Amino acid sequence: MSKFRPWAIYRRLQYAFGFVAVCNILAFGVYFLFFYSAATCFDGLQNGQEIGLDCGGGCVRICAFTVTPPEIVWSESFKIIDGQYNAVAYIENKNAVAASPALAYNFKLIDSSGATIAERSGTTILPPNSVYPIFEGRIATLDGREPAQTIIEIEPIELWQPATIGRTQFRTLDVELLSTDTRPRLNVSVENTELTEARNVEVVATIFNRAGQPVTASQTFIDVFGARSTQNVVFTWPNSIAKTVRSCEVPSDIMMVLDRSGSMAADGGDPPEPLESAKQAAKSFVRLVRNTDLIGFLSYATKPSSPIEQTLTGEAAVIENSIQETAMGTDGVQYTDMGAAFDTALSELLSERHREDARKVIVFLTDGDVTRPVNPANGLADREYAAEYARTQAEKAKDQDVTIYTIGFGDFFSDINAAVERDVDLIRDLATDPTQFFTAPTIADLERVYQQIAGDLCEEGPTRIEVITKTSTNFAPLR
Repeated sequence: MSKFRPWAIYRRLQYAFGFVAVCNILAFGVYFLFFYSAATCFDGLQNGQEIGLDCGGGCVRICAFTVTPPEIVWSESFKIIDGQYNAVAYIENKNAVAASPALAYNFKLIDSSGATIAERSGTTILPPNSVYPIFEGRIATLDGREPAQTIIEIEPIELWQPATIGRTQFRTLDVELLSTDTRPRLNVSVENTELTEARNVEVVATIFNRAGQPVTASQTFIDVFGARSTQNVVFTWPNSIAKTVRSCEVPSDIMMVLDRSGSMAADGGDPPEPLESAKQAAKSFVRLVRNTDLIGFLSYATKPSSPIEQTLTGEAAVIENSIQETAMGTDGVQYTDMGAAFDTALSELLSERHREDARKVIVFLTDGDVTRPVNPANGLADREYAAEYARTQAEKAKDQDVTIYTIGFGDFFSDINAAVERDVDLIRDLATDPTQFFTAPTIADLERVYQQIAGDLCEEGPTRIEVITKTSTNFAPLR
């Protein structure tokens, strides 16, 4: 009978465990040498200390589910030339640190029928902790149509990462708006307040009206913005913005146009009425405008006065005197040629006396039916031809960015029948906008209308110009 030897069993177990250990070491060695890769922030897996897929924990990338999504504040488009528009949107990032170097967006311009007339997509940066603009310039619309609505769609952001500095890096030191009517130019001095330079800096300037609504915008770029330095940047527009920027900081050059056709003496008297009362109301308008405005004056009947009674001037007393001296013509029947009056008023507004930083305005008064010029096809009076001529000349003024206010004056405007409605339609068409057409059946009404126009010429208070600068330089590198 064999004797039980515990030490032999123990030795065999030692050999077995040693063999297994060696095999495990070899297996792990092969695995680590040929198959293992350490957890990284770019391996497409949630591992290590990550709280999401390749984000959070020790990763620079911020998990999207931990940040507040950006919000659209407003979006708008602004006409540059016929058929081309700048589209701008303000996007708010409420996150104090989280920012994105890749915010994808799509602008849609919609016309009044609801049809999409233009689209533009792109990608931009979204710095942290403020509101930032997205700008797309010179978007051409389908068939040159005018957009009634501008929509921006932003895609969910996949990449969020820390940004060390936001809008506080740049400070606007000085803003100067020049030549708003001829060659609009906005000069801006911007300071980089940080100790690091910035590259590929985008700068967007937006002008707001008194109600806080954006009225126009422009964009420029700075390739390299040195640390603790100042840059002078310039924004330009190809056409006048004097009519768009309605702040009273922009002066007005105003042509007053007064009807002195035969019907303006229909009430009789010496001096004739209602011409005399209309002249007094016009003089009251002169006293209402600001002392930075220039006013010119002309009257018209069969033909406009030639030379006109007064060219553009800032001397109110001279204008009032010119208005007071206006008299009925004495060379036969005094007809009404509105078109010629518009042409003459526009000529003065385009003369060397017009200031390049002033908006152009015509305040046009008529007491009714247009009767001249005669139709050149037959040499006869033709009301429809004369009306179309007046519309054509008014459109020429509008094409030169002239704001036109029209006033239908006379007691027959208090009872508008079919015949008067025809005149009302014409006078309304001559105005820049239906809201800039007025009727004044009485002298009291006329004085009220002149007061309303004087108040509508501009908006009190300074023009609010917001300059926002953004750069991708401040994003923390991914690791």
